[in-house]
Amino acid sequence: MANPELHKPGEAGYILTMGEILVEIMATERGQSFRSPGTLIGPYASGAPAIFIDQVAHMGSRCAMIGCVGGDDFGALNVERLRSDGVDVSGISVIKSATTGSAFVTYREDGERDFIFNIANSASGQLSVGNIRDDLLKACKHFHVMGSSLFSFRIIEAMKKVIEVVKGHGGTVSFDPNIRKEMLRIPEMREALDFILDYTDVFLPSGHEVTLLASASTEHGAIEELLKRGIREVVIKRGKDGCSFYDGLNKIHTPGFRVQEMDPTGAGDCFGATYIACRSQGFSADKALRYACASGARAVTFRGPMEGTATLAELDEFIAKTGERPDT
Repeated sequence: MANPELHKPGEAGYILTMGEILVEIMATERGQSFRSPGTLIGPYASGAPAIFIDQVAHMGSRCAMIGCVGGDDFGALNVERLRSDGVDVSGISVIKSATTGSAFVTYREDGERDFIFNIANSASGQLSVGNIRDDLLKACKHFHVMGSSLFSFRIIEAMKKVIEVVKGHGGTVSFDPNIRKEMLRIPEMREALDFILDYTDVFLPSGHEVTLLASASTEHGAIEELLKRGIREVVIKRGKDGCSFYDGLNKIHTPGFRVQEMDPTGAGDCFGATYIACRSQGFSADKALRYACASGARAVTFRGPMEGTATLAELDEFIAKTGERPDT
């Protein structure tokens, strides 16, 4: 088991995340455009950190979320979904004067997605240091940062505070960059990302993101740079091709699963959540990676960002039914 000091099975405390909570409304046909009327389905509970923490709850780990929703049906839908799935929602503030965030999604013929977001001007955009509950911070053993949540200076300030407090009392931090291209236009974004990386224990980039936050231009060079920086585990998500793990001593390549993709939204969030939950429960890196790949693969077979979250038993059933790819 790599870096056992990172993961203490049976240790009391929460896995905590913070960030955007929104509803997702999706086009029903590939190639459908928002420039003309078409059939839409939804609303579905969504938001990258919300999907992450919902999957953590399904894995049986104690967990909580800090965020903001509006005093509307979209907010109620999200809060009730998270609560019913086992997430501590006491850190989610309801702002009656604001509206819950939203994302409208279309799918291109090649399966790629286009989004129209209302996040910065929604209730989630009002998230700040003032929304942080000290009791949740004291009970937090692991904090997960989603890069998509770093869309305002107030939220960046709040993230920094939580990270410093959690690390200060011996907790750990994971970071999924998940950065949308428009976010890189924010001048302070690079500074914020560097700050987070300095405190990160587990880094969870997608393949194309490995070199995004490193000076090295190659994946190998970027991994070495990140590990030398103090990151203890780098887990690269490779979609249908599985994932790769590096900790400076071990390299593990885990294959993906063959599935028919219905909707890719949330797959990476489910992957990361399953990995973090498994490791916090004392699973070896190898076993956690296999469950994480299964979680991401299973998620894409469901329509809706949070509809594919799964329990450990459901992942066991999926693995037994799907099997590992024959090229392993």
